[in-house]
Amino acid sequence: MASDINYQDGPDFSRRSESPAEDEPIRSPGSPRHPEYERIGGRAGSSFFQTLIHLLKGNIGTGLLGLPLAVKNAGLLVGPLSLLAMGIVAVHCMNLLVKCAHHLSAKLGKPFLSYGDAVEYGMENVPWLSRHSVWGRRVVNLFLNITQLGFCCVYFVFLSENVKQVVETANGTTVNCHTNETGVMIPSYDSRLYMLFFLPFIIVLVFIRNLKYLAPLSFFANISMCASLVFIYYYCLTNIPYPIDLPLAGRGVDYPLFFGTAIFAFEGIGVVLPLENKMQNPKKFTMVLYLGMGIVTVLYITMGTIGYIGFGEHIRGSITLNLPLCWLYQTVKLLYSFGIYITYALQFYVSAEILIPPAQARCSTRWALVVDLSIRVALVCLTCILAILIPELDLVISLVGSVSSSALALIFPPLLQIITFHNEGMTPLVMAKDVGISLIGLVGFVAGTYISIQEIITRNSAGHNSTHFQLM
Repeated sequence: MASDINYQDGPDFSRRSESPAEDEPIRSPGSPRHPEYERIGGRAGSSFFQTLIHLLKGNIGTGLLGLPLAVKNAGLLVGPLSLLAMGIVAVHCMNLLVKCAHHLSAKLGKPFLSYGDAVEYGMENVPWLSRHSVWGRRVVNLFLNITQLGFCCVYFVFLSENVKQVVETANGTTVNCHTNETGVMIPSYDSRLYMLFFLPFIIVLVFIRNLKYLAPLSFFANISMCASLVFIYYYCLTNIPYPIDLPLAGRGVDYPLFFGTAIFAFEGIGVVLPLENKMQNPKKFTMVLYLGMGIVTVLYITMGTIGYIGFGEHIRGSITLNLPLCWLYQTVKLLYSFGIYITYALQFYVSAEILIPPAQARCSTRWALVVDLSIRVALVCLTCILAILIPELDLVISLVGSVSSSALALIFPPLLQIITFHNEGMTPLVMAKDVGISLIGLVGFVAGTYISIQEIITRNSAGHNSTHFQLM
């Protein structure tokens, strides 16, 4: 469930009057100066509960459904413990990002800093980096684009695999949910044909350029995804086999795949600054962050653990593909697929807001709409092509998580703290901690990317060999 908060932009200050508002009293020169970010939200900002809901929406999606397979790759004991550790580190890095943005915004007198802005202004604190500080923002925006478009690729694969399974087993679907077998199978089409089928519908969806028109659909999408998760948890909890005979630790070579999937699931750091900035009382955001991410971490650990226990070595890239082939759980798959379909537009909006305005600025007003729609079509086609090239849900999730999510969630925030506070009394212990977290993220980035690409090549080769054998 993706948040409808723009990951990049803060409030629209372009319409603010240069004179103080009625509820912003003019301070005398001797009055204490409070950082402006504390009152950006104002009376119209989000409440504690609204911000909590947005934070949950920004962290719960397809990554949650892939965690049972991630736990299988790490082991029944190592997996949950690693998820707990990763959750603690991810929340710590989110908090670091907020603190650095606060410090830099107060220092520069700016009301709001995006993730990219914070890295750019942080680099200006370091003399030998200051001349290249603009590249800090560009690199962050690049990884945000990779992440968001990577999410969209995952959504194409998720939609195709789940709808394909529902269609193939439609004739054999029964009302009996106590068995996971079907009697009649329709001759199957390749999942990539389903991706091409969804392509025009997704193009039409992203033509909705204003998020307020997506709000009603987003509401129903969130309801359908929440209801689906309730049924998934119910089935897993009521079908735990005894005795449990699963390995406590997985193979070391599979652990990078666990890392990529887990960090993909935890990658909600892009929503942190916009949510904090739009709160009525930003000072309470730390409490929202710890409460919300605590709930998310518990959901991740429980879903990963009980999903792996319930389906064992047969667990697939998304736990929905393991659900019984009865009408109830076929409906659950379709409901969650509808939610993911709508979420595509919300995730796509972030990249569109980064890439389209600069392109429109280089053309005349007459061609602005054509450029806008053309870029949207091109980006959707790009995500569809990438999904067709890698139609393996678990590997796409692991690859996207390893490449971009590890950088945004683990590598950049600790480095940002170092360049922001290095000349303001930062202790060697804190600096060593930050370097350690970034190194862990870097190792996960390299190992996860390598193993994911290796597995993709291996599966594609096996698939081609199988096809060649069948033709012979």
